[in-house]
Amino acid sequence: MQTPVDPTKTEAWQKLKALHAQFVPDLRGAFAADPQRAQKYSFTAADVYVDLSKNLIDSAVLKALVELADEVGVPAHRAAMFAGERINVTENRSVLHTALRRPDGDVLEVDGVNVVEQVHEVLNAMYAFAERVRSGDWVGVTGKKITTIVNIGIGGSDLGPVMVYEALKPYVTPGLEARFISNIDPTDVAETTKGVDPESVLFIVASKTFTTLETLTNARMARDWLLNALTQSGAIDGSEAQRADAVSKHFVAVSTALDKVEAFGIDPANAFGFWNWVGGRYSVDSAVGLPLILTLGPDNFAELLAGFRAMDEHFVTAPSAENVPLLMGLLNVWYVNFFKATSHAVLPYAQYLHRFAAYLQQLTMESNGKGVRLDGSPVVTETGEIFWGEPGTNGQHAFYQLIHQGTQLIPADFIAVATPAHPIKDGDVDVHELFLANFFAQTKALAFGKTADEVRAEGTPEAIVSARVFKGNRPTTSIMAPALTPSVLGQLIALYEHITFVQGSVWGIDSFDQWGVELGKQLAMQIAPAVAGDATALEAQDASTKNLVGYYLQHRA
Repeated sequence: MQTPVDPTKTEAWQKLKALHAQFVPDLRGAFAADPQRAQKYSFTAADVYVDLSKNLIDSAVLKALVELADEVGVPAHRAAMFAGERINVTENRSVLHTALRRPDGDVLEVDGVNVVEQVHEVLNAMYAFAERVRSGDWVGVTGKKITTIVNIGIGGSDLGPVMVYEALKPYVTPGLEARFISNIDPTDVAETTKGVDPESVLFIVASKTFTTLETLTNARMARDWLLNALTQSGAIDGSEAQRADAVSKHFVAVSTALDKVEAFGIDPANAFGFWNWVGGRYSVDSAVGLPLILTLGPDNFAELLAGFRAMDEHFVTAPSAENVPLLMGLLNVWYVNFFKATSHAVLPYAQYLHRFAAYLQQLTMESNGKGVRLDGSPVVTETGEIFWGEPGTNGQHAFYQLIHQGTQLIPADFIAVATPAHPIKDGDVDVHELFLANFFAQTKALAFGKTADEVRAEGTPEAIVSARVFKGNRPTTSIMAPALTPSVLGQLIALYEHITFVQGSVWGIDSFDQWGVELGKQLAMQIAPAVAGDATALEAQDASTKNLVGYYLQHRA
């Protein structure tokens, strides 16, 4: 395994350490001293406009951060990723989610195979299948056109598609809808299938290996629901032949395990695969995006891919001092390692992005929640941060109090679009303008705060002046785009993919494995017999687990 550069031993780190030691946050003063600050620290990447001026930075800090990236080898690591080198060292895999959006005709050979050609073979097969479903050529067992797509997956096979579907709802073809099942709690299947017409539903089972416990359990429950509903309605007679026919017409797969797909009852010709160089949390633009192709249409999915590609190109070609993903990733390092920030808020002022923060939780926290470096040695710095958030203005009436006046430093990304999907007025008031007034006001308030004298000038009694003071100097990044189009959404996703990559590169960790999710799954399989009543298995558990399982067994109705 490669030995990463220790960032704390670089000259740039020492500069940053010294800069932080003497850094006195004063955004009011910084803007007063430099009338061009907003322009100086605002950048464009594809269609995305990013204002970094309300961050706790100056030119010396940014220069040192860029030097840090150079000293630890971020540019070389980036080149290795895009070239298909095996930078996922614990699994000895390439990391090529960026190949999923490269244009047809590009050549990128990995182990003697042009992976771009493979990508487009699968894409073309999905586009052709989608056209069959959307045109009504593909029908259910009784001849009805498909109207409901139910995606069954978990992790990246759920979070990505559901986030994009929600974000791009204005682009969904009328007469089609998607629903999503992920949780192994049987309530998820029960609620998601409620009201669905079994004669016009298409289930997508998304599991690369077709062994994921939650996904396969849910898929079997969904299959039982379908067959029982069709039999009870008289749509099929319950014979093995008609049951098999129903499954083949109402289930397809996103998987490469064709033998297991076939054993489930799905025609292997209706299985769409992806590769081990695509991590689950980076897979929404792979075959995992099948429900999106079906509901949005191939053209809109192609635009989504074009957006990803535009941000990739910016990340690869933009100079470091103007490279938005690089700078944002380095800023996160600045806050985590020098200001000891432990969390990062993502606050979209766009209701359609209401699942974006949840999506980023897996992307960032599964990628960079690591305690060892690429060579297996312990990390030498803090790594990762808790990503969280909700759409504005809901968050303003919930947790913004902590960001404004709490004792923790919480960097926040605010996201908004200039043109809404629904330009609605409240009388003479443009509601989107009112909404964005809040967007602009929050970053202003967080940056500049409110002094005690300003509070007193409002006639506030002295006893409560301190409670109404806002210290300000709370760092924010403002991200804006013309509209929430498929292309812009692709750009936003790729932006955060590359931010995550930059942080992991600086810390010298493998951002592309996820061993931390494995132990709990292994133990669950060991404990399952005890939960089912096996006394021997129960006796083998620790005292706390034994006690909790005992409570469950006693109270299960």
